[in-house]
Amino acid sequence: MYEAVPPKLYGGTERVVSFLTEELVRRGHEVTLFASGDSETSARLVPCVPRALRLDPNSKDWISAHILQLEEVVRRAGEFDFIHFHLDTLAFPFARRISTPHLSTLHGRLDLPELGPLYREFREHPVVSISNDQRKPLPFANWVGTVYHGLPGDLLRFRPGPGSYLAFLGRISPEKRPDRAIEIARRAGIPLKIAAKVDKADQDYFQEVIKPLLDDPLVEFVGEVDEKGKQEFLGNALALLFPIDWPEPFGLVMIEAMACGTPVVAFRRGSVPEVMEDGVTGFVVDTVDQAVKAVERLGALDRAACRRVFEERFTVERMARDYLRLYAKVTRSSVHLPAA
Repeated sequence: MYEAVPPKLYGGTERVVSFLTEELVRRGHEVTLFASGDSETSARLVPCVPRALRLDPNSKDWISAHILQLEEVVRRAGEFDFIHFHLDTLAFPFARRISTPHLSTLHGRLDLPELGPLYREFREHPVVSISNDQRKPLPFANWVGTVYHGLPGDLLRFRPGPGSYLAFLGRISPEKRPDRAIEIARRAGIPLKIAAKVDKADQDYFQEVIKPLLDDPLVEFVGEVDEKGKQEFLGNALALLFPIDWPEPFGLVMIEAMACGTPVVAFRRGSVPEVMEDGVTGFVVDTVDQAVKAVERLGALDRAACRRVFEERFTVERMARDYLRLYAKVTRSSVHLPAA
């Protein structure tokens, strides 16, 4: 509920939830979506707050809203054949109170020291990773599968011709390393466009580290973009720069770029080697020097091949099939505590 489903601007988790929900409805399943009231869905919507918490100036405590949301899910659990949580660990204590088969997809990083004891306490809770790398810090968790994200095939159009600028899309934060993207573009002598949001937690980083770097004719900061703007932003780019410096759980923007036929220059962290096909959908690099050389080699790549990899590996149809198999697997196993 922090963002609407789908989000109005930035929001990878909510976007994936929307894609999965709509595909399950399209396949004939009855789906109930617990989300903010400004969400748009073909499913039955249960509005737990009037609007997305991030865009509501009156919202000061998002945890309270999510606890009430989860309490409503528990209260109505008997209405459903299966419950799919997307709230990471917040759902775990509530899930112990229901007998309805359920699982949680984990969308965040799992290498934080506080998480080990928590996952040991709730080790009966079935969890799904969005990359195999994501689960490495918690090998003892109750992993039931890995499901890569997927997008509708018609969401982003293929653009056969390369653009004239490099793109950075996502969030301004130290782990996303927009400063690296600027350095790569400067050294390559190619314009860089940055489409990104700045969270309150990252305001100081933006002001102190990134803003001074924007005073360069090669660098343009365009702010957040919506879905329509993303099509133009990614489709018209020469390549997407993904210079991350953290264990990225998935990296939705990589497959968004692939859908447009836009190659990606990505650093070898987290999920990147799983999602990328080095030399086909772009280049996987370890240093800024390698990234600059990769930019120089972009002309050797086939944009149609990028799109083909997307169609073969990262569609919403494949994602929905994977989740339906896991729903059936968890339901058969019935390894759940009885409702309190």
